[in-house]
Amino acid sequence: MRFKAFCRIAAVGLLALPLIPLQWLAVRRDWSLARNLPVFFHRCVCAIIGVKVAIRGSEAAERPLLIVANHVSWLDIVVLGSVAPLSFIAKSEVAGWPVIGLFARLQRSIFIERERRHKTRQATAAIGERLKAGDAMVLFGEGTTSDGIHILPFRSALLGAAREALGDGDRLAYVQPLALRYTKRGGLPIGRGAMQEVAWIGDVDLAPHLMGVLSGPPIDVVVSWGEALPYGTDTDRKVLTRRLENEVRALARAC
Repeated sequence: MRFKAFCRIAAVGLLALPLIPLQWLAVRRDWSLARNLPVFFHRCVCAIIGVKVAIRGSEAAERPLLIVANHVSWLDIVVLGSVAPLSFIAKSEVAGWPVIGLFARLQRSIFIERERRHKTRQATAAIGERLKAGDAMVLFGEGTTSDGIHILPFRSALLGAAREALGDGDRLAYVQPLALRYTKRGGLPIGRGAMQEVAWIGDVDLAPHLMGVLSGPPIDVVVSWGEALPYGTDTDRKVLTRRLENEVRALARAC
């Protein structure tokens, strides 16, 4: 089984080797390729590691657009990255992780320090600027990974980025709920036991979890898009957060 994992890691490495300098150059020069190349990369990674993605609904066309999703595993990045040109809002520790931190930076992620309120305000402003520039940003509403069965309460702090994207006048921003549900492994429905092998809860070491996913059978995941909700200057951020949480829960249950 470990042999399978090492073969998959080697294949991903060979894929990434020529793409990393190309993506670095595209980001530096702000080419449109910087948004689209990660989609190609993540689709190839899904094929290599045996992840089949089913999509329900579609990304909203409205901009500025902030996408709020539940969070189950590091695998969420690969799954969502294969669906559309997206950038992620990640915790600051991710930037320092070997390999994954590099990939996150190349995907133009924004890193935040949730524990420091003044840093959160700076991050919110940076996210707002990216939203105004037309980038669709993904925020994991729970702020951490869950057990894959239950969805944790959503946090409202970074939803303020949508307000930052409004600018002057009566312009609206949009916030779209999105649910991830890992449904099958090896063709069989994922129960609580198998979900423990897919979900990556924060206190579990990354390396053994990574090996467990890569050495195991194929994984099916459903990505469900909800309806984009308008965000205006008079929107109550906490009320909207609760609505998004409820929408994501409903989408996940329907998978």
